[in-house]
Amino acid sequence: MIDWLGVSHLFDLSLTEKILGFFTPLIAYVAYILVQIILPGRSFNGYVTNPDTGHPRRYRLNGLFVFCVFLIVWWFELTGMPRDWLYRSTIFAVMGGTVFTTIFSILTYVLHRKKQKKNRIKAFWTGSVQELSLLEGRFDMKMNFYAFGGVFLVLNALSGAWVHYELFGEDSNPGIFLFTAFFTFYILDYFVLEAVTLYTFDLIHEGIGFKLYWGSLVVFGWMFTMPLWGMVVYPNPEFGEAWTTILMIVTSILFLIGWGISRGSNLQKYTFKRWPERSFLGIPPKFISVGERKILYSGFWGKARHFGYFGEALIGIAFALSLGYFLNPWAWTYGIFIMSLCVARERTDDKFCELKYGSEKWGEYRARAKYRIIPGIY
Repeated sequence: MIDWLGVSHLFDLSLTEKILGFFTPLIAYVAYILVQIILPGRSFNGYVTNPDTGHPRRYRLNGLFVFCVFLIVWWFELTGMPRDWLYRSTIFAVMGGTVFTTIFSILTYVLHRKKQKKNRIKAFWTGSVQELSLLEGRFDMKMNFYAFGGVFLVLNALSGAWVHYELFGEDSNPGIFLFTAFFTFYILDYFVLEAVTLYTFDLIHEGIGFKLYWGSLVVFGWMFTMPLWGMVVYPNPEFGEAWTTILMIVTSILFLIGWGISRGSNLQKYTFKRWPERSFLGIPPKFISVGERKILYSGFWGKARHFGYFGEALIGIAFALSLGYFLNPWAWTYGIFIMSLCVARERTDDKFCELKYGSEKWGEYRARAKYRIIPGIY
């Protein structure tokens, strides 16, 4: 089975390496906490209200600094671990990360049992507590896990690209490096505009439970690079220099269009939440009033109710195409996952918004933004 999947090389570790790989996510997370706490950060108001004060929750953000530190540590091998370690130990890291997130989830569930929902399985999965800050606000559990996942997503991609180069040298697949560059740019952009995350679905609505822990530590940090698990061992597909250049250009354009839609949607929402009367990219805000709340329906949010998810889908397609092996299932693993996630999340958010704004007002928004994700299609 392992040979058939084409990932037998990821099991070729000694017993000591397997054990170390198993503990790698935990060691990495502890190191991340220490660096995040030690480095200076800036304080930002979020969208979520702190029930103890009645004011917006304050978040201490320094993800870009932490990201740069870990890149330096990885490149110069300052921990003693070679650059290929994260890729080679991937399977055992996923196993270990799953065990540790289960333990984190059980502890969170037990410590917040008074806030448990009636359905205990659902409480364990989605979280029995909505917000969790430690050390007088220096450490927010949600933002910490999201940022950790982003850092190690890039490090895992870089590690895979390094292994690929060691295997093939001048015969390397340029798509592997473009794939890695896409992810690096995506996460760098995330950290440069980290405060925008404070106004996104994840931070506002997600609870703190197994879904958050496993999704950030394991899925985001390690499994988003699944295309590399099977593709690193393939050489340059040899389309010829001209066709390879065209493929790189086309996939880069597709990625940038997807990124522009996704990031533009989030930035417009962020601008509207912070400064409701301010235009975004020359687009004046149009909204439906629901008491003190407002539903934006201009710009990106008028094209479709979650037009940004269409951008994420385009990014997933660009990732798959960039690798050059169009019929290899491994190339499409990220794209299929992210598109499935976006469709499921849109459905969940639609139900939540109908409860939040009321059927009449939400129905009015649906009439203005007729499509769920893809204008004219879906």
